[in-house]
Amino acid sequence: MIAAAGLGFRRGGRDILADVSLAVPGGAVWGLIGPNGAGKSTLLRLLAGLAAPAAGTVALEGAALAALPPRERARRIAYLPQAGTVAWPLTVERLVALGRLPHLQPWQRPGPADAAAIAAALAACEMEALRERPATELSGGERARALLARALAAEPRLLLADEPTAGLDPRHQLRVMALLRRAAAAGAAVVVVLHDLTLAARFCDGLLLLDRGRAVAAGTPGAVLTPERLAAVYGVEAAAIAIEGREVLLPWRALET
Repeated sequence: MIAAAGLGFRRGGRDILADVSLAVPGGAVWGLIGPNGAGKSTLLRLLAGLAAPAAGTVALEGAALAALPPRERARRIAYLPQAGTVAWPLTVERLVALGRLPHLQPWQRPGPADAAAIAAALAACEMEALRERPATELSGGERARALLARALAAEPRLLLADEPTAGLDPRHQLRVMALLRRAAAAGAAVVVVLHDLTLAARFCDGLLLLDRGRAVAAGTPGAVLTPERLAAVYGVEAAAIAIEGREVLLPWRALET
């Protein structure tokens, strides 16, 4: 679905990303993990076509991403930015309806398929009761769920989410990750930036671990999340616990630097 090869990106005369590659098929959830400043958000923007790489290529369903017209790109890709904001007092329902715009011709009114997609997204994100509330009056967690609903309403082939669980309570963190898995089960490729390694281990099919702009490891969560890597990359000692027959690593204490 999305394939990036040898990506590089520079800002202010320094490398933000260098020689990073990633391939995510439809039906899979891949997590981008790593410490602050590792380049995760930059990589996500390159995959969305919101920034041009200094090196390397990005292909979406076999076509060069840079060659796709903006409207076609918007139909296939939904991008959920970190700490998204809402500038206008649209109702939640109208905000979510914006996700359908790439599927409509200019001045075309939404049809039954659009209404169904909007309703399904509101229900999935538990925002039905707030559909008439101005989005500017939502709490931070409610706003995050409304913006996720807008992304889901687009029914994208590729869903890119930058820290979608930040600021959410534990129940809604689990709900959001379950929604991303559901989007993948429907055939989308999902790439999500995460800081919570427990969520990454539980919900992701694969992980790409970045550190200082370079790929450290890529593969299944069990192969990527090892005590040695958590110590080397994050500077933490991990504790292993067993849950439902699976071993999970929890960052337990900070190592002395």
